[in-house]
Amino acid sequence: MLNFDEQRFVRIQSGAVAHASGIRSAITECLENGAENIFFLGTGGAAILMMPASQLLQRRSAFPTYLEMSAELVLMGHQALGPKSIVVIPSLSGTTKESIEVMNYCKERGAKVISLIGHAETPLARGADYAFVNFAEDDTSCESFYVQSLLIALSVMHVRGEYREYNDTVQELVRLPHALLEVKRAYEERAEQFAEAIKDEPYHIVTGAGTTWPEAFYYGMCILEEMQWIRTRPVHSSDFFHGTLELVEKGVSVLLFKGEDASRPLVERVERFLPAYTDKVRVLDTAEFALPGISDHVRTLISPVVLATVLERISAHLEVKRNHPLTTRRYYKRVAY
Repeated sequence: MLNFDEQRFVRIQSGAVAHASGIRSAITECLENGAENIFFLGTGGAAILMMPASQLLQRRSAFPTYLEMSAELVLMGHQALGPKSIVVIPSLSGTTKESIEVMNYCKERGAKVISLIGHAETPLARGADYAFVNFAEDDTSCESFYVQSLLIALSVMHVRGEYREYNDTVQELVRLPHALLEVKRAYEERAEQFAEAIKDEPYHIVTGAGTTWPEAFYYGMCILEEMQWIRTRPVHSSDFFHGTLELVEKGVSVLLFKGEDASRPLVERVERFLPAYTDKVRVLDTAEFALPGISDHVRTLISPVVLATVLERISAHLEVKRNHPLTTRRYYKRVAY
């Protein structure tokens, strides 16, 4: 595969799953000590990657769950945040300014902080009550964060008696890194073709729903915009027909992400509409990818993980075809802002 270290990928994703027991222990301790709610925070793309886990809890658990923007929380506060709160903060570097600030803010209010980070000797590792370190880099971090946050959500439900399939699910997730590697291998040729098809597009509408919406949002903002300087319009499929449809015309590129949860009909509605009005509809459907050893139930939980692993292959080819390395920046961590 182009510019890809297979062993490193499996090692990183296996490292994410290996935190399952530690995460469950941390959640158990927090709940036994009277935790009454959980906040998923973070900054930028890492915060977006927390959305599937937070939504899983909001929809499947009675445990109060909040998804907030770190910088805004520090300025505006939150009436539910306090000594009975669990706070989850992801940061690959462990040094993100806004995330450090929100960690300190939450700790001052007595909350217990769980950090998901890539490096041990960093402020977010040292300052958290529970620090889960799994080294990763930009091309491997999405899957790692998705899996670790999923383990947090499942642990909350398991400890509360709301998810009896926990042990079976974790065993399936242990198989996931190798299954994802096979997905990458099988998709490599198509990824190159996909990158060739979109390399000269100046603008994309990116849409999804349910667990695929966060990946649509993330890929548009953090990869195409930040790393490739391509304008995008991420829009949730349920909002597509309340504004964005008026931008669709011949020649407009739409990237459509289909998952396997109950929200799939929302994306299929957009898919049915588009062909009559634009000739550039590109669909990524997680149902097309074989995942041996992964049950249908678990597949509904990991659609964003599968999308992330496929999109990484597209991005690897895109940076070469556009002669624009994914590491190139003009402003991000380059100038004061």
